[in-house]
Amino acid sequence: QLQLVESGGGLVQPGGSLTLSCAASGFSLDYYTIGWFRQVPGKEREGVSCLSSRDGSTYYSDSVKGRFTISRDNAKNTAYLRMNSLKPEDTAVYYCATALLTTVQNMCERRRVNSWGQGTQVTVSS
Repeated sequence: QLQLVESGGGLVQPGGSLTLSCAASGFSLDYYTIGWFRQVPGKEREGVSCLSSRDGSTYYSDSVKGRFTISRDNAKNTAYLRMNSLKPEDTAVYYCATALLTTVQNMCERRRVNSWGQGTQVTVSS
């Protein structure tokens, strides 16, 4: 069974940090573009960051650029999102996703996704 499972969400104070993990099972992440998206109630799911398997190119939304870092460990079949300097507006459910044969821009900006994880809640509050 092909599955993506996120972990690492939780409650953090403004200015704090979290690292989200996305473990893949049933398939190898090696050849997939991976991405992190987030969604708050009443709004569309937005692309936060995407990472190409082909050339290592990355995409970051303007709202997280300089604060978040996407990475992958193919040996562990896991993707990560390191989030620093968190703000209350970063509060959302965060989803990881995979895509084949697409650019990071298409994946993150147009949500060209093959598979989604179930999501993990991140709450930034004092």
